[in-house]
Amino acid sequence: MPAVKDPYKVLGVERNASQEEIKKAYRRLARRYHPDRNPGDKQAEERFKEIQEAYSILSDPEKRRAYDQGGGFFGGFDPNAFREGFGTAFRGGFGSFGDILSDLFGGARAGATRRPQRGRDLETEVRLSFEQSLEGAQVPIAVPVEDACPTCHGTGARPGTQPEVCPRCRGRGIESESQGLFSISQPCRACGGSGTRITDPCATCGGSGRVRRIRRLRVKIPPGVRDGSRVRLAGRGEPGQNGGPPGDLYVITRVDPSPIFKRVGDDLEVDVPITVVEALRGATIEVPTLRGTKRIRVRPGTRHGTVVRLRGEGPPRPGGGGRGDIRYRLVIDVPRELTPEQQAVVDELASVLDGNPRAALLARAQASRSGTAKEGGK
Repeated sequence: MPAVKDPYKVLGVERNASQEEIKKAYRRLARRYHPDRNPGDKQAEERFKEIQEAYSILSDPEKRRAYDQGGGFFGGFDPNAFREGFGTAFRGGFGSFGDILSDLFGGARAGATRRPQRGRDLETEVRLSFEQSLEGAQVPIAVPVEDACPTCHGTGARPGTQPEVCPRCRGRGIESESQGLFSISQPCRACGGSGTRITDPCATCGGSGRVRRIRRLRVKIPPGVRDGSRVRLAGRGEPGQNGGPPGDLYVITRVDPSPIFKRVGDDLEVDVPITVVEALRGATIEVPTLRGTKRIRVRPGTRHGTVVRLRGEGPPRPGGGGRGDIRYRLVIDVPRELTPEQQAVVDELASVLDGNPRAALLARAQASRSGTAKEGGK
């Protein structure tokens, strides 16, 4: 009889290794050399076959004892018998062998769809006024959900009856199809992986065990939300299945714009017009806030677009982090047309405030052009 590769060396374990150590070594190597992870690699494929054959020997106490007693040879045994046994084991008849591959590579497993499943998360929108977004509000919402059927309590079967064991998969929820060396397991086509079938469906839900209804509730919106904020309501989503927990409900806020303020992060912005005289001489002006009005100082020589900030006068920060600011952008209001008197005053002002504020800019531009021309003439 020809010698077969030492399965202990193939798996990298000692001869006195426990079954758990053998299983761990097999998992590690099978994960590394599996053909799905090494497409087109013939050496990895051959190595994977060696690993499978070694494990088929060492994972079976009788085959392992026969190998150990034969001193590394299959004395009195046909090596092909081991390979045949390996093939049978790989197709699911070898105890936990098929389950190991399912764990490693995501194959279907018996009863997987009957495990507790968390309910789906739901999402809905609410519309708020600008004032509601700042102060918080309680708003009614209506959310469509799929709930357990009140007639059959989620079984899908008519009251007084029970789902039957699926005759195709015999309640396992999966079916296997042999493809040479490998076996592909997938959810049972007859029962969809549930392991049961309903011969007398519930008249209310039609056998699905679920009914669609509208859930109505009032949601507390915290102060300071923005347009597009997500408010999470834990456990208010769809109910779970097979005893699983419910999902969550996410409420998306849609905030109407303010005719005065613009929301920028945690702050508010507003454009405040000032006159040319106020910009030149400075002034104290009145501006709107969320609680009425306040006065701010315009410094002499204020430029167009200058921002003055009132700290802590903005919207509440979500989560209780104080309040944001209000930023006032000072916009110099220039009249489109001048009266004769205004024109006279402007002419007089121009004669006093003589000079060209663009002179420095033009000088720098001229110097830049001159330097470019000199480099080009070299």
